[in-house]
Amino acid sequence: MTLDQAAIGQKVIITKVGGEGELRCRLLDMGLIPKTVVSVRKVAPMGDPVEIHLRGYELTIRKEDAGKIEVQPAKDEKVLGGV
Repeated sequence: MTLDQAAIGQKVIITKVGGEGELRCRLLDMGLIPKTVVSVRKVAPMGDPVEIHLRGYELTIRKEDAGKIEVQPAKDEKVLGGV
């Protein structure tokens, strides 16, 4: 599943960051790296952008970019970058 498919309030763990070139580097620079726990906070009324919480801060990203981040449901919240 990808981050754009996660429900509001759901905690997920990043398994893979896709994208190419500058986009991928920018996502990684913002802390979206594998094994990080992310919580979906809000989704705009039209579905784009998506607000997430990770590593103690809020981040808003486009739904298209969230679709490039593969995630799995979080089982244990005490993982690297837990929220």
